[in-house]
Amino acid sequence: MKIVVCVKQVPDTAAQVVVENGQVSWGDAPLVINPWDEYAVEAALQKAGDHGGSVTVISMGKENETEALKHALAMGCNEAILVSDPALGSSDNVAAARVLAAAIRNVGDVDLAFFGKQAVDSDTGTLPGMVARILGWPALTLVSAISVLSAEAIKVERAIEEGRQVVESKLPVVVSVTKDYGEPRYPSFMGIRKAARAEIPIWDLGQLGIEAPAPVISWPEMMNPPRREVTTEIIAGDSPQDIAAKLADKIMAEKVL
Repeated sequence: MKIVVCVKQVPDTAAQVVVENGQVSWGDAPLVINPWDEYAVEAALQKAGDHGGSVTVISMGKENETEALKHALAMGCNEAILVSDPALGSSDNVAAARVLAAAIRNVGDVDLAFFGKQAVDSDTGTLPGMVARILGWPALTLVSAISVLSAEAIKVERAIEEGRQVVESKLPVVVSVTKDYGEPRYPSFMGIRKAARAEIPIWDLGQLGIEAPAPVISWPEMMNPPRREVTTEIIAGDSPQDIAAKLADKIMAEKVL
């Protein structure tokens, strides 16, 4: 069984985004693997272990953006591929979906393509479904458990607002994974050493056999939101009833109610 897992390199979640000279900047925040994608890597490794498969991890980015790929290799993935091309600098989700679908086709004979639920920097959650549509594969999104997997079919549980939904599909298929699937494993010491030495091949658009997809969304202007001055006032009183009465008067005076 051949499995692909797509990961994204994102700024650390503690980073603060700002706009500098009309460009979005994360400052000097370290770049890490998208936390949601760790669950996808864990699911891929579990299923590869259960069915004797291999896991290839794919990411889009600049030539030096390999931290996410090396993290996935350290977790246990067999090989990593970076898709990088100067023409992809302004890619949106539509363009990224077309590029990742081409990369999955280029790997060849893929049975399962795993994705995280969403990325912490864009938070759209639409990429897995878009890739599935381009590939012409079924999309099983928000998967919290995989109960059955064979060479021909898969059965999963989807975590939806109303509860749990059981869905079956034939392979190949795109699967996006939620954190309910299970805690991702920590990279082992030997895995980290192996990942540090790994030579990661870089595929450009020519190797994928496609031209740069035109982005659908553009940002003609970006600016920082205006700062809001916030003050805090502690209301004191002789008793809880006294404090509550003062708070009620304050709320009425500020016309909150």
